[in-house]
Amino acid sequence: MFKASFQNDYSEGAHPDILKTLEKSNYASMVGYGEDPLCEKAKELIREQLGENRDSDIHFVAGGTQANLICLRAMLKPYESVIAATSAHIAVHETGAIEATGHKINTVSTEDGKLRPEDVISVIDAHEDEHMVLPRVIYLSNATEVGTIYHKEELEALHRVAKERDLLLFIDGARMGSALTAGDNDLTLEDLTRLTDVFYIGGTKNGALMGEAILINNASLKKHFRFHIKQTGALMAKGRVLGAQFTGLFQENLFFRLAKHANDRAEELKTGIKEEGYGFLSETTTNQIFPILPVNVVEQLEKHYRFYRWAVVDEKHVALRLVTSWATEKSTIETFLKDLKEIAANA
Repeated sequence: MFKASFQNDYSEGAHPDILKTLEKSNYASMVGYGEDPLCEKAKELIREQLGENRDSDIHFVAGGTQANLICLRAMLKPYESVIAATSAHIAVHETGAIEATGHKINTVSTEDGKLRPEDVISVIDAHEDEHMVLPRVIYLSNATEVGTIYHKEELEALHRVAKERDLLLFIDGARMGSALTAGDNDLTLEDLTRLTDVFYIGGTKNGALMGEAILINNASLKKHFRFHIKQTGALMAKGRVLGAQFTGLFQENLFFRLAKHANDRAEELKTGIKEEGYGFLSETTTNQIFPILPVNVVEQLEKHYRFYRWAVVDEKHVALRLVTSWATEKSTIETFLKDLKEIAANA
């Protein structure tokens, strides 16, 4: 019998406040395809977080792969490509969705999942003429697939490179909540509207049943964006379902409260594992941690908990990925650490 899952941050359903918003609006008759009052209210609530940069167009889609596919299709001409870290979600876990549209992904190997200006420049300089694809979009994840985050200075540097080299900057924000509530974060949603052409805010991995909010900040990309959404099958007749959820998320600071909860539980888990003398594959401040444990200990933990083996360290050690969510309770962390201690003592 499994005690808990640390596989991901979307195994649970939705926060009760979001379910209440859905239930309260359930019998109201509304227009379709995201033009309903709930979607409009959700957009206004999000814009309240944007400070003076309230001109972003906002669109809702059901999931992160949809958001990545739609945004990149809209941003790229047929002969253009996207620059991404080797660990990027679009390069690893989206079944070639971007390549299926005919666009190459120029990957760069980085230890921490983050791109830097020199990475981008190296790809640009390696593509010299019309016999090669033309790199056009810089793809970032915040938080990254390995739990790290971008700081303002880093994003500003990438923004400068994008302007200097005539590139577009796009952020996959599936775990944006976790990034913005990390203890060492210094970015805001307002900063992102200034420093990116497009980014999205993930609801699926932060307490919603499903849903991502795409923010288009570059005026040249706004026109006809809904055509891209429709052509990819993502323009939902019952778009109100997404609007209701983002209305719930952005009322009473729920979006940020849920993300901080997940981060806090991850920090408690990380602290407890460190106290047992174990190291980590990488240092993270979000809701994903990567402890290195003996294989025989991992085999026993797997009988009671769900998680991913992330990387083989050596013959006797493996790095795990443990992910906490908006619903992870303190008692779950305490039980895991107690079991880890007992298993290690008897291994």
